[in-house]
Amino acid sequence: MNQEKVIKVSSGWGCLALTILLWLAGIGMIFLAGVSKGSPFLSWVLTAMVVFFLGATLLSIGLFIVEPNGSKVLLLFGSYVGTVKDSGFWWANPFYSKRTISLRARTLNGEKLKVNDSAGNPVEIAAIVVWQVSDTYRASFDVDDYVEYVNMQSETAVRHLASTFPYDGEDDQVSLRRNTDEVSVHLQKELGERLHRAGVTVLEARLSHLAYAPEIAGVMLRRQQATAVVAARAKIVDGAVGMVEMALQRLEEHKTLVLDDERKAAMVSNLMVVLCGEQAAQPVVNAGTLYN
Repeated sequence: MNQEKVIKVSSGWGCLALTILLWLAGIGMIFLAGVSKGSPFLSWVLTAMVVFFLGATLLSIGLFIVEPNGSKVLLLFGSYVGTVKDSGFWWANPFYSKRTISLRARTLNGEKLKVNDSAGNPVEIAAIVVWQVSDTYRASFDVDDYVEYVNMQSETAVRHLASTFPYDGEDDQVSLRRNTDEVSVHLQKELGERLHRAGVTVLEARLSHLAYAPEIAGVMLRRQQATAVVAARAKIVDGAVGMVEMALQRLEEHKTLVLDDERKAAMVSNLMVVLCGEQAAQPVVNAGTLYN
């Protein structure tokens, strides 16, 4: 058998009542043995006492409790019998050995890892993984320690994720910083494939920390600032060119002024300086002419 088998077992309340009766009967035999000293029935009384106590002990060993979202893996001399997942008070063969495995959702708060992204930049990255056991057979027998297995495979998956994507790529490229949803889906899928062997299902996986490594953080910050400045300048210039074109077009349509090419060039130059300058333009009174 290489897969989980969910089984049903007997209710523990009836066996508990029988166990109590056997204990009481055994105690009664003790008093009866004291009264029957020298009687030919003494050996029978002692035998009955041993049987009652032995039966009560075996029955009590078979009693166990399963909590909500818990399970018991039952083994008989090393052979897998099945898994009890129903919560309650139960009784099973007293020779069964029982392993408790929780089916509750657990959270792994991964440590910060220092790895290189796909562009070779050192980054710090960490992830939060929400997982739970879905196959008790795999969790018990396919891996040595399923909790440690989850920890190690999660770290491996996060390292592989960081090396697959750049920290901050081009506009049409998936990156760790800008495409968090796509990256989370990729991480959850990879973790699901890695942890299937341990009978673990990944409910959610998301990055909890992402930053450049300290040795390049300052340089990369200046790079991001430079990129933002260039983008802003491009936007300003594009808007200024449109405003200049609109101004010239309006002047020509309404024939407010008739400008030759040299005057148009001077006007365009002045408007671009005013519109693209970082500081407010200072008015200058020009008393002369371009042709003097």
